[in-house]
Amino acid sequence: LDCVRTFAIGPHLAGFSSGGGSCSGTGSVAGWERAAGLALGVALDALAGDPRRFHPVAGFGRAASWLEQRVWSDSRGRGAVFTAVCVGASAALGLAATRLAGSSSLARIGMTALATWATIGAKSLVAEGLEVHRLLDAGDLPGARQQITHLVGRDPSHLNADEIARAAVESVAENSSDAIVAPLVWGAIAGVPGLLGYRAANTLDAMVGYRNPRFERFGWASARLDDAVNFIPARLTGAVVSLLSDKPRAAWTITRRYARQHPSPNSGWCEASYAATLDLQLGGTNTYGERVEHRPRLGEGRAPTANDIARAVTLTNHVILITSAGTAAAALGITPLVTRIRRRSHH
Repeated sequence: LDCVRTFAIGPHLAGFSSGGGSCSGTGSVAGWERAAGLALGVALDALAGDPRRFHPVAGFGRAASWLEQRVWSDSRGRGAVFTAVCVGASAALGLAATRLAGSSSLARIGMTALATWATIGAKSLVAEGLEVHRLLDAGDLPGARQQITHLVGRDPSHLNADEIARAAVESVAENSSDAIVAPLVWGAIAGVPGLLGYRAANTLDAMVGYRNPRFERFGWASARLDDAVNFIPARLTGAVVSLLSDKPRAAWTITRRYARQHPSPNSGWCEASYAATLDLQLGGTNTYGERVEHRPRLGEGRAPTANDIARAVTLTNHVILITSAGTAAAALGITPLVTRIRRRSHH
């Protein structure tokens, strides 16, 4: 789990529409409300970033940690119940908030915007990456080693400047999906419940989805759920990044060639696409405490340097713009479709 993580939701929530209890609004109206809320939430994140105090993700993390300490057992079944309760409660909170908004378009847009702002982390990701670049550019290796811990879980004590640059580029690449694309995709599909549910699942993976003696069994369900909810967003991220390349077809070919070599079923699509588009080679040896991982090389370019962090951040800004527009447009079509399916199932 070598990245900044935050929250999450499951596919069973795809049937929720953004409408309140009333069906007086048409599917298309609910669609534009959801689209507007997603776009406003992205804009709010760009302007304000993450709240410094009382961040809802941090609150969820504290609540989940409290529950984990009381229900933990070396059991997949117990872990599955823990995951279901945490993610289900988050999605239910989102559904309750949607119902509370009622038939007011302004309230529904506002609720979606706030949920989007709380669950994406675009500005923070960009800022953390640029700070690592600034420190390396200034020759402050100790400062860069400390700063990189905000992005990755690997031991930075012996990393040189180029290894720190690789870590930063890899984290920016992976989190372009986890912190941006994936929550927006689930927001377009399932509205506020989708946003909160996705962030909950993703956060649980960061908390308990480790292959260590304590969590290998208990965290199994959280890790598998995170794999499932990120399956489509990760591949969509790879496609969008490849399209931004000077040679999109070649970048997509390289992405597909190397993505499956990564130990994660999803992260490889993000990292390989960034490597292809930026003409870099990622991967290598990572140290996590006493554990050492030798990850396959991804891409066919050169090794990253400090300046490539800024290039990765610029690429991520383009991903934010394209994904924001794309998911807002998708919400316009998905919401009325889901509404029609639900109405037919009731007849």
